[in-house]
Amino acid sequence: MNDLESVYKQLVTQHSMGMTFEARPMNYLKISKPSPSAKKIIWMDCGIHAREWITPAFCQWFVKEIVQNHQHDPKIQMLLENVDVYVLPVYNVDGYVYSWTTDRLWRKSTAPQYNGTCLGTDLNRNFDIMWGSVDVASNCSSEEFCGTKPASEPETKAVVNFVKSKKSQIICYLSIHSFGQVILIPYGYSGKLSRNYREMMDIAVKAAAALKQKHGTEYKVGPFYSTLYPATGTSQDWVYDQGVDFAFTLELRDKGKYGFELPEDQIQPTCEEAVAAVMTIMRCVTEKKFPSTEPMTTFST
Repeated sequence: MNDLESVYKQLVTQHSMGMTFEARPMNYLKISKPSPSAKKIIWMDCGIHAREWITPAFCQWFVKEIVQNHQHDPKIQMLLENVDVYVLPVYNVDGYVYSWTTDRLWRKSTAPQYNGTCLGTDLNRNFDIMWGSVDVASNCSSEEFCGTKPASEPETKAVVNFVKSKKSQIICYLSIHSFGQVILIPYGYSGKLSRNYREMMDIAVKAAAALKQKHGTEYKVGPFYSTLYPATGTSQDWVYDQGVDFAFTLELRDKGKYGFELPEDQIQPTCEEAVAAVMTIMRCVTEKKFPSTEPMTTFST
């Protein structure tokens, strides 16, 4: 992150949105072309679950693609004319470090719970959206432990405070996970359809098609609840119900052969195809919010 900010300082700045339990900074990168006025924001985070190593790798790859290609790629130029892109490459910093030093398959954060009887909270069950209802655990030793209350963890609070302070500007939220090869839209906590269900499904289908063109990889699309499994307290559902019109969760490779321990030779192709999907989502959302004289594509009916 420091290198990106140093080499591409005309485009990239690094900012802290808070501190983790172990006092590590939660730094995000702001990719922005100069503008006389505040622009809309597209937000993307990676690494909310510590063991999902491909996701911080993807966030790094995505930023690299944007900054290296923005001068000669008209699609990236159009995107950055209208929006700023905020990227949090490692959301769960403490857990990520723990997965490198202590337990490769660690999922949660690392803050002690219940007087140190167990460790960590599932940060993607810790948001105040039907908190503690479905696919969570009150047993703090569980991988799905949802915390002692909504936004009990400093990492969750940092994101909540950031989104609340910027929600009038945020037009799209993307959360990158692994594994499963799916693109998900709200909701996870219920089988009810989101307010702009068809529009988000159209975008997700286009993103999956763009992804497949890279290496032939198949991704399913659909609501979190019915496509993956029911889950409450997720960041995607919480951000969406804050009024952000577009919210997507991507579960990257693979479908279970390697799972969280994706081989090194799959890092680059996974990132290449996921960039195609994410850029498609970003362009569709931007075109929706900032129609050009030559529309990129029309939504299916």
